[in-house]
Amino acid sequence: MLQQQRTNSRGEKYVIGPTGAPLTLSDLPPPETQRWVIRRKAEVVAAVRGGLLSLDEACDRYKLTNDEFLSWQQSIDKHGLAGLRTTRIQQYR
Repeated sequence: MLQQQRTNSRGEKYVIGPTGAPLTLSDLPPPETQRWVIRRKAEVVAAVRGGLLSLDEACDRYKLTNDEFLSWQQSIDKHGLAGLRTTRIQQYR
């Protein structure tokens, strides 16, 4: 599901993140992120869906494979945020 991209009062593009709060490029996890918790994965997926980043930009920025990113997106679509839990990965397949 694509999101509509919006602009805030400072002229920054944003989308609504997984918590319901506005999400700008500066709000995204840092490029050197090593620990991928549910919220960070969901923020990157929301940014790509909203057009803040392209799929290729997200994969380059976070050193992800296309398959890894697409698996996050598919998990959210099928199971919601809970589908991103790595400790429950077998349960959601």
